Amino acid sequence: MGFTPLAGTRAPVRVWTDPYAIEPQAAKQLRNIGALPWVQGVAVMPDVHFGKGATVGSVIAMRQAVSPAAVGVDIGCGMSAVRTSLTAADLPDDLAGLRSAIEATIPVGFNQRQEAVNPRRIRGLEQGGWDDFWSRFAGLDRRVAQLETRAQRQLGTLGGGNHFIEVCLEQGGDDEGRVWLMLHSGSRNIGKELAERHIGVARRLPHNVDLPDRDLAVFLAGTPEMDAYRRDLWWAQEYARRNRAVMLALLCGVVREHFPHVGYDEPISCHHNYVSEESYDGVEVLVTRKGAIRAGRGDLGIIPGSMGTGSYIVRGRGNPAAYCSASHGAGRRMSRAQAKRTFSTDDLAAQTAGVECRKDVGVVDEIPGAYKDITEVMAQQEDLVEVVAHLKQVVCVKG
Repeated sequence: MGFTPLAGTRAPVRVWTDPYAIEPQAAKQLRNIGALPWVQGVAVMPDVHFGKGATVGSVIAMRQAVSPAAVGVDIGCGMSAVRTSLTAADLPDDLAGLRSAIEATIPVGFNQRQEAVNPRRIRGLEQGGWDDFWSRFAGLDRRVAQLETRAQRQLGTLGGGNHFIEVCLEQGGDDEGRVWLMLHSGSRNIGKELAERHIGVARRLPHNVDLPDRDLAVFLAGTPEMDAYRRDLWWAQEYARRNRAVMLALLCGVVREHFPHVGYDEPISCHHNYVSEESYDGVEVLVTRKGAIRAGRGDLGIIPGSMGTGSYIVRGRGNPAAYCSASHGAGRRMSRAQAKRTFSTDDLAAQTAGVECRKDVGVVDEIPGAYKDITEVMAQQEDLVEVVAHLKQVVCVKG
């Protein structure tokens, strides 16, 4: 499809969807971002929608600056997936037992573990760097010092909202019916606590007084505030990555108990709420992907739809106009509150037919109808990624 420039901005804002289809609140956010003096450019993904701090589905390249609220509170939120050797024929007709086993192994919602994960006890989990990782907790913002035990117990837990664990079947191609495992989660409470503390600091800095939106307050390179944020940011992003790695290893273990002969390919993992140091046209920038994945040439990524519509494994095309990025999912087309007013549990049951999942009032706000059409989103970013596999879930676990 290619991009369309968004009019009325200082820095270039390139949009991979119809600019007139963007909700007014989100368009205003994008123009506010494009007006910031530190912004090199913005790429807007086809799943774009209004968000807290900055627009979800935006890629913001800044020179010598970063906005903690634009990154958001779920630092490092992202996806992991792995293809198994199983096929649909290996699965039982009734998948309730498999779903129950997953829920019994991986805490969901507000639940946490009774004791911290011991990496050495989890088959298939990377063993390197754990001691160094946890030793760095003492160097984080002193206001989270009392949260170390909670952070340890929440490692390897799913959380709630739009976080999920799925068992999927590949659609079409030579691997029709191949079983995949997939999950979506982030940095849990510790990422939120770190983010909120730094957002508060940024808002009080004098250079942020006259911004068009106080949620776009930035830290500037070479300042103690920026150094402190980056230290905590990198740690929280690693926490999120390790959190997904623990859950994926545990998920593989659950499946192995049910199917002892199963084999696994190399896992795929990608953040979609994070900051990265990158260079474009010789300019060093800090790239904030808020609801977007890196899609550099050859990069494998994961773009989920909703709990009833399936997902895509993709390979990046490395489009520099989009700062080598792609969408992180379908993107919401209505708020959670609106979804609850619009849909019923009967609607949820109908829209998730054939999927072993919760169908109660507690997850109506995650109904497929509350999200954009993932096939349209994918069609709008053909110059950003190529599809490697199309997946459809048969089990979906939510908190």
